Amino acid sequence: MKSIFPDIDKSKLDDFYIKIGQNVKKIRKEKGLSQLELAIMIGQKSTSFYSNCENYKNKEHFNLEHLFLISNVLSVEIEEFFKK
Repeated sequence: MKSIFPDIDKSKLDDFYIKIGQNVKKIRKEKGLSQLELAIMIGQKSTSFYSNCENYKNKEHFNLEHLFLISNVLSVEIEEFFKK
């Protein structure tokens, strides 16, 4: 299937998801929560999916709902996850 965005460099998208995961991880650690604690607080039953998103393993990443829930649990503005 041909992409509707053929001019987008895929590595930039990867970098975008990596940065979000790094920011979530940094803020989570600052708040003193483990991956398991935060995963459970946002409705995930295990840490594997959450951990994969935080580390962009297998190209798994957080969606907007995840980021909304995480921002509420961590008491931060969602924009914090997108900062460089």
